[in-house]
Amino acid sequence: MINQALDILRDFSKSIPDAYIGADRTNYIIEHSEKISIKEKEILIKFLNHILTAMVDRGASDVEIGGPGTANYIWFRIQGIKKRAKDLPNLKIDEATLLIASILNKNQHRHLMVNRNLDFSYTFRYVKDNVNVRFRADAYYDLDCLSLNMRAIASVLRPIESYDFHSYALQSMSHNYIKFGLTLITGITGSGKSTTLDAIINYHNQTDPCQIIVISSPIEYVHTSNECIIKHREIGRDVLSFKDGVTQALRQDPDIIVIAEMRDPETIMATLEVADTGHKVFSTLHTSSAIESIDRIIAEVNPVEQERVRMRLADVLVSVVSQKLIPGLDGQLILAKEVLVVTPSVKAAIKNNNTSEIYMMMNQGSKLGMITMEQDLMRLYQQRKISKENMIAFANNKNRIRQLFKAV
Repeated sequence: MINQALDILRDFSKSIPDAYIGADRTNYIIEHSEKISIKEKEILIKFLNHILTAMVDRGASDVEIGGPGTANYIWFRIQGIKKRAKDLPNLKIDEATLLIASILNKNQHRHLMVNRNLDFSYTFRYVKDNVNVRFRADAYYDLDCLSLNMRAIASVLRPIESYDFHSYALQSMSHNYIKFGLTLITGITGSGKSTTLDAIINYHNQTDPCQIIVISSPIEYVHTSNECIIKHREIGRDVLSFKDGVTQALRQDPDIIVIAEMRDPETIMATLEVADTGHKVFSTLHTSSAIESIDRIIAEVNPVEQERVRMRLADVLVSVVSQKLIPGLDGQLILAKEVLVVTPSVKAAIKNNNTSEIYMMMNQGSKLGMITMEQDLMRLYQQRKISKENMIAFANNKNRIRQLFKAV
């Protein structure tokens, strides 16, 4: 099968007219990939599934295919480190482009060529365990060439108990305890935000008879309704945009709305409005601390709206979890987290534009369920889970982490 797939890719590449270069060459391949036979397409899909099987076997979180940056190799991220898969076939740029295009439909081809990017989900059967494995995929242009990142979605949900949240912090996230308000899960790409959101959804699904609407691009883990009714809406597939999904959700009888990412001012405004109407809302941001998350939301909107957004955010925000995945001494990735529970003092600091005061509130707020990233990193170091070097490297506040280390 592998040799057949490579023959198909090479033969197709040889047929591309030399007159096509750059983005025109990529678009030619995408358009003409629709003309390969069903049999050839099946072989190429089996070849991609072979790559994904190797990815799962090695415990990799991501795979990179195509584009000049890969130097014709297939790359895996294993325990946070990017590595060439030297035992897998090399793919030239045109060959990788055809392989990527072969798993997309016509509508996705059009979207990709116009927008130069496509988020989508992909599922294949992992034969060894006889289970379906889902991936979050992103196809994009890299120096006019087509590249693909695919991230494995955990097939087993992480229990909320494994996060060691203080009971007050967990109460702030519980719909049973607080029926409204906004909780943010933040962190850089690859820090496990989606896993945490899924753990929160599953927590409610075991205990709370309510309706949850999940709006994502793409949908990653698909939850099976238990105590909850859980609806999944994928951007570009079930709804056109995050803003539309949030607005439409109000007419779909939700109790909890999960917005996978507040990625633009329109979605931010819609999210705050929905939270202000008395719904429980969870969302994510690409920020590394609770304070940065608050400042980012306010800074993202038009300056004339910032004062109003500051007041509304202070009224609806109930908690923020910022997280990082730290290389552990045992070779595994360890979760470090910062937790802000919004108290009246925190609300006042947001409204008065004194967000710099919030760090000290978290630092002294352990009895209320709060913890700073530096305090949690120190905890992991003292438990001999991470090294001193990584404790310092991953701290947001270097001076503070050194102070904590000296105080031990």
